[in-house]
Amino acid sequence: MMTNDDPIIQEVRKARDDYAKKFNYDLDAICKDLQEKQQRPGKQVVSFPPNRPAKTSG
Repeated sequence: MMTNDDPIIQEVRKARDDYAKKFNYDLDAICKDLQEKQQRPGKQVVSFPPNRPAKTSG
């Protein structure tokens, strides 16, 4: 079981905080940056149809 002491969790949280700090924790600015990154050449956005549960008889 992972805890808050887990070094991987700490690393991910630090990266997330560092990224958010670059935008002064402004969610609109963060979303805009992520959307712009998706549009850069060489980046392909893949989308899959919804995964529907199999129908069961009954």
